[in-house]
Amino acid sequence: MITLRPSDLAREHGLSAQAVRNYEREGFIPPAQRTQSGYRIYTELHVAALRVYLSLIPGYGCSAGGQIMNALHDDELDGALTIIDRGHDQLLRDRDTLDAVRRAVDHLTAESDADPPHPTAPVPRTIGALARRLGVTPATLRNWEEVGILTPARDPASGYRVFRPSDIRDAELAHLLRRGGYPLDHISTVVEQIRTADGSDALSSALDDWHLRLRARGLAMLDAATHLSHYLGLLRTGLNPALAAPGTARTTG
Repeated sequence: MITLRPSDLAREHGLSAQAVRNYEREGFIPPAQRTQSGYRIYTELHVAALRVYLSLIPGYGCSAGGQIMNALHDDELDGALTIIDRGHDQLLRDRDTLDAVRRAVDHLTAESDADPPHPTAPVPRTIGALARRLGVTPATLRNWEEVGILTPARDPASGYRVFRPSDIRDAELAHLLRRGGYPLDHISTVVEQIRTADGSDALSSALDDWHLRLRARGLAMLDAATHLSHYLGLLRTGLNPALAAPGTARTTG
């Protein structure tokens, strides 16, 4: 069995030795055995664990990646698989949202608020209904309104916001771009551009960029699955005695 130091694990990924120790403390890699003088001893299991954790981040994010590793080291395989399933479900929903926005873009040049209402046009929604549709809070939509992303009309009788089909389109676009990491001021600029006749190019570019991000995330998930499968095989061989005792997965030493 090979034995390694924290710096040995760190070197492959351009990390610091302290980062490796931090990952051990958080349970992202198994606890190391110690020499009589207290130095950590890492093995091929730790090498594989670090590769898994770092490969999970591009596909699932730091938080979910850490939760997956914690679940594995706590012998909760079903819990880890559930987190992975949620990541794939979110990716699918993001793809569906992207497709929905693309369909809306196809009608940008053919529809405007001045056009007569189409018999199949969506019924205008309240802020609560639109928030539920997007899975955000009403406060988020009010924030988007403050920065100019949304410009809902007001009911003359009640004063309540009334979200028209174009507002729903803008909200869906904002939600998509927000998930893609775009700042609000950029989203506001893009939405304003597509409200004009020559703004479709900016929107198309943004959607193409997000499509590439979704593809990269999907490929990252495939790459992580390869590392994860290998790591699970190593765990089943019981290479690390420290994992054999319940409750020893996360240490502070």
